[in-house]
Amino acid sequence: MEMPPHPTHIPCLAPFNFLHLICLPQVAAWDTSSCFTISPYSLAVFFGTPAPECLCAEMPTEQARVHPLVQMLIDLTAGAAGGVACVVTGQPFDTIKVKMQTFPTMYQGFFDCSVKTYQQEGMHGLYQGTTPALLANVAENAVLFACYGFCQQLVRQLFGLGNVQELSDLHSAIAGSFSSVFSSMVLCPTELVKCRMQALHEMKVTGQTALSRHSSTWTVVKAIFHSEGPLGFFQGLTSTWLREVPGYFFFFGGYEVSRSFFLQAGQSKEELGALPVTVSGGIGGAAFWLAVYPIDSVKSRIQVLSMAGRQDGFLLSFLHILRTEGFMPLYCGLMPTVIRALPSNGALFLAYELTQKKLTSLAERTT
Repeated sequence: MEMPPHPTHIPCLAPFNFLHLICLPQVAAWDTSSCFTISPYSLAVFFGTPAPECLCAEMPTEQARVHPLVQMLIDLTAGAAGGVACVVTGQPFDTIKVKMQTFPTMYQGFFDCSVKTYQQEGMHGLYQGTTPALLANVAENAVLFACYGFCQQLVRQLFGLGNVQELSDLHSAIAGSFSSVFSSMVLCPTELVKCRMQALHEMKVTGQTALSRHSSTWTVVKAIFHSEGPLGFFQGLTSTWLREVPGYFFFFGGYEVSRSFFLQAGQSKEELGALPVTVSGGIGGAAFWLAVYPIDSVKSRIQVLSMAGRQDGFLLSFLHILRTEGFMPLYCGLMPTVIRALPSNGALFLAYELTQKKLTSLAERTT
């Protein structure tokens, strides 16, 4: 029997060409569906014949895969790096936002609030609450991006897709919305401390707190624990969920749609450079805040004003603001928030993508 040509010649160790008998169309289907892989070259050496091209063409190339648990740890670490980048680039703007949301009649606008804060408290006042802000963003983004990968798999199964690469921008937005349910649990306590520290000066001026305006993070934490107990750290949790779940739909949706806009023919999103990733992250952040800013205003008031006594829930607080102040105060501080969102969320996604790619590459080389 004449053997088919093959570029690699392996000396014949047996006169019986066994591979010619099994070289049938169903062989490749049987082999790839099994729980292990048989190399045609290994069989050739064992049975003493060159490996037929029909097997070599059907045999898939083995690729290094990262264990799901390792991938989750990678996403968690990358998310934490993104959280640090977000805080470093945008903390002063966030401080102004919280002050204007909580005390809308005390300041005439973004620049007035910025100047008065600097005059009264110095640079320290603009960076008040940085420590809990770092904890909040690192914890939130670590959990958010760790759960994002899991939620992508969940959405893939719900929509009957073959792999994560088949997810559309809408599917990614839904996965991001799901993942925010988990991240809100770690975000709420740390953001509560952050917001209270950022508004300490205003609370002191209006006589609503006995704490010094220069109180440390630990002092604020102890005050919450002593006066409200462990559950006091979850003041505003409902408002946080109401903000995060729809907000992260627009956050990840805006990010993925923007990345799709930058794609060229035959290019994947993973091949995009730093500039498109940064711009897309900024657009995603701006979309988040434009969609849910009034909800965030109510949340900030609940978390800050609860220092002076227990506040009503989200719905009652929202209706009270509408009845006594109107709708526009709910948008106080929007300008510094959107200005902050562009660079800070751009830095967040850039740090996340770069860290994830680097750690994934290292993990693949060690497997």
